[in-house]
Amino acid sequence: MTALAESIAELCVRIPVAAGPNGMAKALAGAAPDFSFREVLARGGWYRLGGVVDGNGRHISNDIEQWIQAELAAHGDDLQELVEAHADEDLRPTRLTGKTHYWTASSGNAAGDFIQVEIEELQEVMCQPMFTGDESPATVEELVDARHACHEKPAPLGMPFYRLRRVTEVAEFLARMRAQKPEAQPVHRFLQGWAESSAGHATRFANHWVLALREHLDRYHQTVLEARPVPAINGAPPRFDGAFGVRGLGLAGALQGFDRHAGYPMAWFFHMLTTKAVPHAVAGVVVEDMQSGFAYLPERDVQVVKDWLFKPYGF
Repeated sequence: MTALAESIAELCVRIPVAAGPNGMAKALAGAAPDFSFREVLARGGWYRLGGVVDGNGRHISNDIEQWIQAELAAHGDDLQELVEAHADEDLRPTRLTGKTHYWTASSGNAAGDFIQVEIEELQEVMCQPMFTGDESPATVEELVDARHACHEKPAPLGMPFYRLRRVTEVAEFLARMRAQKPEAQPVHRFLQGWAESSAGHATRFANHWVLALREHLDRYHQTVLEARPVPAINGAPPRFDGAFGVRGLGLAGALQGFDRHAGYPMAWFFHMLTTKAVPHAVAGVVVEDMQSGFAYLPERDVQVVKDWLFKPYGF
């Protein structure tokens, strides 16, 4: 994956955001001809800390945290002295507002056999002045991440740009997770349920889901890997129209309607475990219906639901 990541990182520098998904798709096809990548999800609304600029947008520092640490050291670690020293300067913090584009490509036949590429679309923006106004920052944390300074629409600095965040061979990542614990973790059971249900027989997992991945060190400095399924939908999940206590044909219609809007069978079950769009109680009612003679689910789907009821999990 190293060579692939290097190729994609390079094209992120070359491809303008204005080229859109089609431009990125063509670039990915050239960088990775052995894979067929498609964008399945774009998630925005987040930001990272940026740097420090003057009132004209000229950069004083590209890292606000490092700048503040250096300024504090120069003023005897006295925050008030630092504030007074720059009170007459129109210094402004910047942020990198972001959107993450998830691209996936199949690498095998199993549900977890896919490559996931996360490409960030970033835009640096300039916030309100750091040291002027009625209220001075009371702590270093307030100065580093002055949320009140960006409550209004900030001014953009330069054009938006792409940056590669990560390329993940999901099957390998999941195998490393399995090595951490003797029992299958929720994400492994989720993928197994997908493979065994009608969903896995109808479509590929990576066409409808991505994995939110996290890798960190615990207090013993051991690497901990985490993965959480995220539906590849922009906006809210489909609406579950089943009323409280519905069962039988009414419940069957509600489940089928949910699946139809999601675009694949058993979507209600997988959203029940993640987005909570469907109440957990529905799983028990479904099994009770099957035992009472209703047959609106294939036996393989009923077994997946039973397995979950026997040993529940969620995200």
